[in-house]
Amino acid sequence: MQTIINAAAPHLLELIGLAITAIIGWGVRQASKRWGIEVEAKHREALHWALFTGAQLALERRLTGKAALDLILAYARRSVPDAIINLQPAPEVLTDLAKAKLEQVAAEKVKEASSAAVDKLADALRRAGAA
Repeated sequence: MQTIINAAAPHLLELIGLAITAIIGWGVRQASKRWGIEVEAKHREALHWALFTGAQLALERRLTGKAALDLILAYARRSVPDAIINLQPAPEVLTDLAKAKLEQVAAEKVKEASSAAVDKLADALRRAGAA
């Protein structure tokens, strides 16, 4: 019996080492997937916020069309270069995102202006009714 144990021991150690290596490899892959996804999500969020801020800046400067898009894209490239490098969006995709953010910011501005106008009108009507 001792002879069998002595003969099997080196192979058993190899199998244990192989199993430990496999477990470590699996753990590293899982961690890489999780952190890789988190890093990608952070880059994506940073890019969207940079495009949004660029769109706000373009509207503040009263830019439209190509001038507005150029400003938004330049702002994003300066603001979050790592996000653009890591995500590698096609130029058309980046332009489409910039257009969408510009439309979003413009819609929010229209909503704010409409709300303010309605508030002023309601206030004027209240004052007229009180007079």
